Amino acid sequence: MQKGRPREFDADEALDRALHVFWRQGYEGASLTDLTEAMGISRPSLYAAFGNKEDLFRRALDRYSETGPGAVQRAALDEPTARAVVERMLRGAAKCLTDPDNPRGCLAVQGALSCGEAAESIKNELCGRRAAGEAALSARFERAKADGDLNADADPQALARFVVTVQQGMSVQAAGGASRDDLMAVAEMALKAWPG
Repeated sequence: MQKGRPREFDADEALDRALHVFWRQGYEGASLTDLTEAMGISRPSLYAAFGNKEDLFRRALDRYSETGPGAVQRAALDEPTARAVVERMLRGAAKCLTDPDNPRGCLAVQGALSCGEAAESIKNELCGRRAAGEAALSARFERAKADGDLNADADPQALARFVVTVQQGMSVQAAGGASRDDLMAVAEMALKAWPG
């Protein structure tokens, strides 16, 4: 059996470059030419290593969730109190969304906003991932309520939706040029509204 030629590129580095293209341009805005040029590979190499554009986007989303700004929420869920979870999420978002090494804003928010009918499956994927993040946050607040960390009349689902909405708004603001200080001020305002 004949072996294929070994890859002549670093797949992780190529994926990181694709991630940044999708992050800047959205799923539909990123052409295969944009992707292959940024990744430094040919189309056949892209298909062989990553599948089609949709597969590549999903892998980029996974990468974003595991090592990029998407990891902020996962880390925040381990905080000892519900308020500390929110504080870490919102302050972490302000830092990540304005990191000069990355495009501004959030891939999961911007990617879905710019999807048309032809990319309905991508829009659904992004909406599903955001909903899963909100559900995880709601579950964490349910636990806080059961532990007495939140008041007995607290609504974990509504609190989770509030925090996620603030975070998504911060993403849109960052994409529009808001500074880190601007976003930190938003985070502080949201923390002042947090139930005592």
